[in-house]
Amino acid sequence: MAEKSKILIVGGTGSIEKCIVEASTKLGHPTFALVRESAISDPIKEKLIESFNISGVTLVHGDMYNHESLVKAFEQVDVVISTVGAMQLADQTKIIAAIKEAGNIKVLNVFLVTGWSLNLFVDSFATASIID
Repeated sequence: MAEKSKILIVGGTGSIEKCIVEASTKLGHPTFALVRESAISDPIKEKLIESFNISGVTLVHGDMYNHESLVKAFEQVDVVISTVGAMQLADQTKIIAAIKEAGNIKVLNVFLVTGWSLNLFVDSFATASIID
């Protein structure tokens, strides 16, 4: 049997993101959630993070506005699913830049607030000048 893809969800502690994290773990994928340090100490998110730990989700500390933390997180996985909010859609270029530097991501899935999902195969944009 082929090895399951390691999946990282950016924005994993939001309401929609929580469902994606849960679905990934239920499908047997090694699942990672990028969480800000502030989320760990947030009493509202504490239960959610605890449930992630119980279900085997690997919490990766990082921030979309910290390039090095994104690269370090992306080097651990095969697939990135970005579920950042509508106000941050323009900031997806930060995620793409980190993916390009990490060099190992096969697919970037951008879950749009409208419910549409867009899969970008990395080979199609790895050399493109999307953010240059």
